[in-house]
Amino acid sequence: MALPTPVNSQITDAITQTSVGTLASAPAMAMGLIYQSMAHSTSILFQNTVQAQQNAAIASQAATNMGVVHLYSAGTMSGASVTSKVARSDTTDKLIALLIALIASRR
Repeated sequence: MALPTPVNSQITDAITQTSVGTLASAPAMAMGLIYQSMAHSTSILFQNTVQAQQNAAIASQAATNMGVVHLYSAGTMSGASVTSKVARSDTTDKLIALLIALIASRR
């Protein structure tokens, strides 16, 4: 004890020991809180990752469904009419003539 006081020396010793115990456990408590905070942050990170994967899967499924809906709504008659227009055009004849001219110019 530093100075003699009117308080009982046993009381001052008990308070001093309690203060020393509190100061001694402070670093361990601080590290425990840091570890707990880090574990909590990591778990939130994993939760966000899983949620993002679920959202991506939902968006992918929705895009696939919309594509299938568009394919089924196109109808077979529109495909047939486009095919007949291509068959009636002379584009293929022009392309074949151009190809023959290119081959002839190389010789």
